[in-house]
Amino acid sequence: MPADSSGVFIDATVFMGMHSDDQAIRRACKRFFAGRLTGGGVTMSWEQVGRCDDLVWGYSREVQDAYYPFMDVLHTEMTIVRTGYTEEDAGRAFTLPELAGLPSHERLVLGQVISHSGLLYTASPRLTRLTGRDGLPVAAVPAARDGEGEDTFPEHLEKLYQDSLVLTVASHTL
Repeated sequence: MPADSSGVFIDATVFMGMHSDDQAIRRACKRFFAGRLTGGGVTMSWEQVGRCDDLVWGYSREVQDAYYPFMDVLHTEMTIVRTGYTEEDAGRAFTLPELAGLPSHERLVLGQVISHSGLLYTASPRLTRLTGRDGLPVAAVPAARDGEGEDTFPEHLEKLYQDSLVLTVASHTL
């Protein structure tokens, strides 16, 4: 895993959360990315990237065409290390008792995070309930404080983001 990943991992809920129908989630996820655009990278498993694509491909061609320019530019301009699971990641995912009962995609991403001594940021209600439990490295995407305006991307990326908002994800699917 490249050294510039900074130990910060995200799952698909954070990426797709920027398009959530729940405005608090949307703003928090956008804030997370806007704040890290130049200040540090994140790591995302290939499976989690694929989960984003799978969700987007369920929308009409017109919505996809409005969404993908934002996603493409963000993936280019931000350091997002995309990586596969190792045998060690998978082994941890299915042997650690703390992960028992979680769906396999969440066990795998947590196995990866634990193997690399990282921290997983998520907007998943199921995973955020684990914050602080059994020492699991899970954190909810920090919400904006009351009265704070919405964070913005640099102008060219903000325009693409605003155009991409034709895609709205139901928060219960995150």
